[in-house]
Amino acid sequence: MTTPALLPLSGRRIPPLNLGPPSFPHHRATLRLSEKFILLLILSAFITLCFGAFFFLPDSSKHKRFDLGLEDVLIPHVEAGKGAKNPGVFLIHGPDEHRHREEEERLRNKIRADHEKALEEAKEKLKKSREEIRAEIQTEKNKVVQEMKTKENKPLPPVPIPNLVGINGGDPEDNDVRKKREKIKEMMKHAWDNYRMYGWGHNELRPIAKKGHSTNIFGSSQMGATIVDALDTLYIMGLHDEFRDGQKWIEDNLDFSVNSEVSVFEVNIRFIGGLLAAYYLSGEEIFKIKAVQLAEKLLPAFNTPTGIPWAMVNLKSGVGRNWGWASAGSSILAEFGTLHMEFVHLSYLTGDPVYFKKVMHIRKLLQKMDRPNGLYPNYLNPRTGRWGQYHTSVGGLGDSFYEYLLKAWLMSDKTDHEARKMYDDAIEAIEKHLIKKSRGGLIFIGEWKNGHLEKKMGHLACFAGGMFALGADGSRTDKAGHYLELGAEIARTCHESYDRTALKLGPESFKFDGAVEAVAVRQAEKYYILRPEVIETYWYLWRFTHDPRYRQWGWEAALAIEKYCRVSGGFSGVKDVYSSTPTHDDVQQSFFLAETLKYLYLLFSGDDLLPLDHWVFNTEAHPLPVLHLANTTLSGNPAVR
Repeated sequence: MTTPALLPLSGRRIPPLNLGPPSFPHHRATLRLSEKFILLLILSAFITLCFGAFFFLPDSSKHKRFDLGLEDVLIPHVEAGKGAKNPGVFLIHGPDEHRHREEEERLRNKIRADHEKALEEAKEKLKKSREEIRAEIQTEKNKVVQEMKTKENKPLPPVPIPNLVGINGGDPEDNDVRKKREKIKEMMKHAWDNYRMYGWGHNELRPIAKKGHSTNIFGSSQMGATIVDALDTLYIMGLHDEFRDGQKWIEDNLDFSVNSEVSVFEVNIRFIGGLLAAYYLSGEEIFKIKAVQLAEKLLPAFNTPTGIPWAMVNLKSGVGRNWGWASAGSSILAEFGTLHMEFVHLSYLTGDPVYFKKVMHIRKLLQKMDRPNGLYPNYLNPRTGRWGQYHTSVGGLGDSFYEYLLKAWLMSDKTDHEARKMYDDAIEAIEKHLIKKSRGGLIFIGEWKNGHLEKKMGHLACFAGGMFALGADGSRTDKAGHYLELGAEIARTCHESYDRTALKLGPESFKFDGAVEAVAVRQAEKYYILRPEVIETYWYLWRFTHDPRYRQWGWEAALAIEKYCRVSGGFSGVKDVYSSTPTHDDVQQSFFLAETLKYLYLLFSGDDLLPLDHWVFNTEAHPLPVLHLANTTLSGNPAVR
């Protein structure tokens, strides 16, 4: 049986895996072995070179043959014999043989001289002390590393940035609202400062143990996930010193050439999305360069028979695989369906259509497939191109696929009509088969499993209230009002899931069976891990309606997080929201800084901060600009035609 900690709770999120400290080799022994190995390597190379030369020199008593490539280096002026069957072979004979013998003798003498020189250098090396040899080895290592950095940080072709509106500002006129926004900013400072102190460079923070934390979604390497994920929130809040600290770490330490297996989906939405947003907001080229470097490392994941990417890929080897528990090795809808926004921006910024083509290929394949009841199952086998088990959810495993169909249309300046049609078709099927009203009058989104509707809604599905509101404008048959109202109903249901707990924080999932409504039943579903989806929906509904209840509900959630999740070393999730004395899980998730605090800050800001007709937020709340077709830089770009 698979350990629950290894299972993703959704396509949008995979829970943390608490790993023990890694074991390290004994460094002294490692250095001694390295020195001996390098010296043996040098000596063996010289011996091979000396003896090998005499075996491979041409025999003057026979016709001479040189392979193409070698002769370009050693005898660059020799021309291929006319009429030769193999143009890559040089035949030397006839009247010019004497000249070629002289050439061979000259070549032998040159090789002997080079060998003697190399042997003298080797003797000098052996006379040096261990410290001198070690210093020379380190110098060579530093030289290679510097050359690699120079190559990696080579500037990309310049691309004009779209017109960016509302990067700063949003100061509320109301003094009470301003104070609330400042409180959210202070919470961000507390989370960041403690990560900076106790978890710097690690992917996440354990705020009670006050040390770094890793999860299997980022592999075994310290990739600074919290740094990359939090950058744009820091910038938006005006925490520029903290932003520069994060930028400096990325410039000096963020390395993707590591032997580490990572989640393609999570790395895309957190790292590529975070780096692209930081680039657009700040204009710092390093973020764009790092985003492209990482994207190249993800491309091997698409090397499947169908082009549907693997869930996991090794950043060094490029070997991919799927989660073992995912319906006989299937890929997950929310994972391979949540790449479009970032990959289109990668093609826009680089001029390379490969990223755009990868995600469009996925879309074309999905369009050709039959869908039971018009619903997209959560599992698709990347080898056969067939659906796995028929399980459909707008929460875990499916959620952000639908979100990205809508946002692909919005990001294209509402010109990607294909994406909009796919979204509208999907939402109509979801409303028909999955959205129900409870006995108590609460609208909820169930899950379709094994031919029947399960009356359970996850915290992750609460994002859909904001999605319905965001997609209301442009919906079919003048149903904008209907979808805005549906979004408001989902927001009310999710607020009830918070309000019916002891901590006023929502559980991971909640049921609607009989007398039980919007309440978690199983102990394994009663936890809150600093998730943002409910607050995300409050913010979208506030932007579209300015109904004060959404700010009120958002502030209630902020106070509950402050009261029950704040600890001396940061913020922690809690294991039971129905217990008045909760136990902490001791993890400060990177998405808490990227999403939860950002949405709260925006909720108490003016609409002129990141206006929604100019910016589209990826599923990790990283804002990316709308690519307006009126922008002349797009006319020749294959990624946005």
